[in-house]
Amino acid sequence: MTPTLAEITTTARVVALPMNTRFRGVDVREALLFEGPQGWADFSPFTEYADAEASTWLAAAIDFAYAEQPAPLRDRIPVNATVPAVDAARVPEVLARFDGCRTAKVKVAERGQSAADDIARVRAVREIMGPEGRIRIDANGGWNVDEAERVIHALAELDLEYAEQPCATVDELAELRYRVKHTGILIAADESIRKAADPLAVAQAKAADLIVIKAQPLGGARRALRIVAETGLPAVVSSALDTAVGLSQGAALAASLPELDFDCGLGTASLFADDVAEARPVGGSVSAARVIPDAAALARLEVPADRRDWWLARLERCFALLGD
Repeated sequence: MTPTLAEITTTARVVALPMNTRFRGVDVREALLFEGPQGWADFSPFTEYADAEASTWLAAAIDFAYAEQPAPLRDRIPVNATVPAVDAARVPEVLARFDGCRTAKVKVAERGQSAADDIARVRAVREIMGPEGRIRIDANGGWNVDEAERVIHALAELDLEYAEQPCATVDELAELRYRVKHTGILIAADESIRKAADPLAVAQAKAADLIVIKAQPLGGARRALRIVAETGLPAVVSSALDTAVGLSQGAALAASLPELDFDCGLGTASLFADDVAEARPVGGSVSAARVIPDAAALARLEVPADRRDWWLARLERCFALLGD
C-alpha cells in the first residue's frame, strides 16, 4: 500500500528531543513522525542531508508505517551502551544510563580532540566495565590509515572488539584491515555501507569483517536484509539517533536477522533527556515490539510552527523524489 502525501501529513507530528550530552554535533534531535496502517514511523534524516539522501529515509518510514515487516526471530535485542566523545571523567555518568549493557561503543576521532583524549576515554570505559565487558570504537571515518593504525595499536591492550569505520574509503579500510589483522581487532563498515552507491563494494574488497546496518538510511528492513545476505558478512543493527519510534524499526530489523552475533546499537534512547516513548535498555536489551508514541510526549516535544513548516516542506520534496 502506497500512501498519498496528504495521508502522511494528516497524522504528521514534528518533535524535538533534547539530549543529555552533545552527540555527533547535535544537542536537540528533530524528527517527523506519522502513522500508517501498521503503526507509527520516524522520518528523521539529519537536517544537513540533501533531499536525494533524505528520500531514502522517507522510503523506509513509509515501509514501516504501511507494509508488514519481515517475520521476527526473537523478541528482545541485546544492545550496547554508547559513549559520546566526552571527557574521560564523564564516562561513569554516561554508562550509568545504560542499564545492564555489557558492551560499549565509544566515539573517537572527534574534531578538535586528540588521540590521547580517545585513549583516555576508552581506558575509562574499560576500568568501569572490567575485563569481561566488550568495547568497540567508532571513528565515523575520521582517520587516515596511519592515524587509525597508531590508535588501534595503542588501544590493543584494552581488548577492543572492533573498530567501526576508522577510515572514510573502502580502499583505506582494506589497507587498514591488512595492517591490523595480527591484533585480532575486527574492522566494521558503516558509512561505507549506508552512504555508498554500491554497498557491496566493502565485501568485494575484503575491507571489513562485519557491517553496520541502519533501517532508515538503507530504505527499510527488506533492503537491509538483502545487503546482509549479499555481502555474506555478520551484521550489527544500529540507530541513526532515532526517536523511540525509529528505534523500534531498527529493533524489528534486528529481530528478523537470521544471525545476530553482536550486540546492537539500539540503546541510544538513553542519550536523550526526553523522548516520545520509553525505549531505554533494560537488563542490556530492548524490546523488538512496535512503539506507540505517548500523546502527552508528542505535545510536550512539539516544535514551533516554523520548524514544523520546514519539515513538512522537506517531506513534500522527498515524497516527490520517490515518485520520480
